Amino acid sequence: MSNIVVITGASSGFGALTARALADAGHTVYAGMRQTTTRNAPQVEAASVYSKEHNVDLRSIEMDVTSQESVDAAISRILDEHGRIDVLIHNAGHMVTGPTEAFTPEQLADLYDVNVLSTQRVNRAALPSMRHASRGLVIWVSSTSVKGGTPPYLAPYFAAKAAMDSLAVSYAAELARWGVETSIVVPGAFTSGTNHFTHSGRPSDRDVEAEYETKYAGLVGQVGEKLAALTPEDAEASLVSAEIARIIALPAGQRPHRVTIDPIDDGSEEVSDAADRIRREFLTRVGLADLLTVHQANS
Repeated sequence: MSNIVVITGASSGFGALTARALADAGHTVYAGMRQTTTRNAPQVEAASVYSKEHNVDLRSIEMDVTSQESVDAAISRILDEHGRIDVLIHNAGHMVTGPTEAFTPEQLADLYDVNVLSTQRVNRAALPSMRHASRGLVIWVSSTSVKGGTPPYLAPYFAAKAAMDSLAVSYAAELARWGVETSIVVPGAFTSGTNHFTHSGRPSDRDVEAEYETKYAGLVGQVGEKLAALTPEDAEASLVSAEIARIIALPAGQRPHRVTIDPIDDGSEEVSDAADRIRREFLTRVGLADLLTVHQANS
């Protein structure tokens, strides 16, 4: 079945790979990105060329997830053109590296805006149509850092992804009776194929950063090198886009609550399995077991 798919943060990395994989699978894909006429104009052109050369339906759309106005305009355009959204993928995100103390509160707020609040903006724009249709799928691209091994100097990003993951878990239960499914996709630390590390932000307080350098000299580079050394040679970022395509292809009602794609195995999957089991058991104990499965239309 061909779906109308919206994916945020699709200019590069997991987002761009997923947009292409889903277009290849026969879906109509709206690749959301900001600054489509300026900074990301080359990415828009690349998507257009890909669409023509592969005879697929891949469309770039202006969507700045930090702006409710921009999000509303993008979602309204898609609904005007198709009357529905079948799959919504929360992929937009930004990473920062450096000693946590050296980041200002304003920097953390900006990071939460991109990684967490953006999902709420998109949900408030897209979910009404999905709920009223009593069908659809929301995919959240999380991170193994939420529950796995957490090396230092990445704390603001880890905290933001943990907040997003918590939202995803709660939304899963709140959307179940509406017939809208939730799947949380949890990539590990892919050190190639994405721009997370190369485009990561830095702390504003350079004095504090310099102080930490006296005790933790070169730590950011050391962490990157160790992660790269642990990563198998065949660990391509396309593993994530392929898994997202697989989930979407599954029959409605049979999509997994959570899947982990972690070539280096930082322990996240083991912790998540325990947390998700406890969640299932608790909801059952309080008489809300029906929220663990999506309600099909007319049920």
